[in-house]
Amino acid sequence: MASLTGHTAKVLRTSYQKSVAAYWDSEQAPVNLRLGEVDGLYHHHYGIGDYDPSVLEGPEDTRDRRVIEELHRLETAQAEILLDHLGGITAQDRLLDAGSGRGGTSFMAHQRFGCTVDGVTISEYQVGFANSQAEERGVADRVRFHFRNMLDTGLRTGSRRAVWTNETTMYVDLTELFGEFSRLLEYGGRYVCITGCYNDVTGGRSKAVSRIDEHYTCNVHPRSAYFKALAANGLVPIDVVDLTAQTIPYWELRARSSVATGIEDPFLTAYKEGSFHYLLIAADRI
Repeated sequence: MASLTGHTAKVLRTSYQKSVAAYWDSEQAPVNLRLGEVDGLYHHHYGIGDYDPSVLEGPEDTRDRRVIEELHRLETAQAEILLDHLGGITAQDRLLDAGSGRGGTSFMAHQRFGCTVDGVTISEYQVGFANSQAEERGVADRVRFHFRNMLDTGLRTGSRRAVWTNETTMYVDLTELFGEFSRLLEYGGRYVCITGCYNDVTGGRSKAVSRIDEHYTCNVHPRSAYFKALAANGLVPIDVVDLTAQTIPYWELRARSSVATGIEDPFLTAYKEGSFHYLLIAADRI
């Protein structure tokens, strides 16, 4: 990781942000890389939908490949449902992928809409990886990735038709984050979030949710915090979708795969006991 001088020091403002950046700068998990190698779309999120049980059957020597391909299909399906909720995007629109990882959803958005996409992440490694992908795909003039903090992007006020976060909000203060998104969005623009959040009704973080926090160096928010922070920043929900039941099959298949990391059991426990929810929230800027 580069020394914390100049631009780097400005982007990484706290010790916690530095620790998160260091985690993602060194992250080389097969669960991300091997799945991305299937078709060149590298995701940093989870999947939704039922898996095809036939991938666990058939010849043993090709079983692992079948499972990897199926996990990747479920992750891509998750990104597709996020894009479905962005509204009427045109090729003239500019979008922001906040916490863009290795760029998978950004490339999918450009492919679907023909729009311009900027991605921001505090991982310099991820920026380099994603920009290399953009060059290889021949879309570097329309899909660009930047080493910037999503709490302070430096992008022009009102310049975005849509903004999304895909499993990144657990790393930041929501009121500060949604204030920045409200500034960036034009009137009537759309923000879409997919996130895990703990269930206020169960009374705080469960043991399983605390294990998720520890594993990813994150701080999962309660469900209520999202709606309070949205309302405080002129972002009005138009659609809320509970994806919890739809994500459980992904975790069940991943637990039986060669790319399991050991965090599968806490996710499955938290979802099934009701202490953790997987939500999609779409909100309009007013």
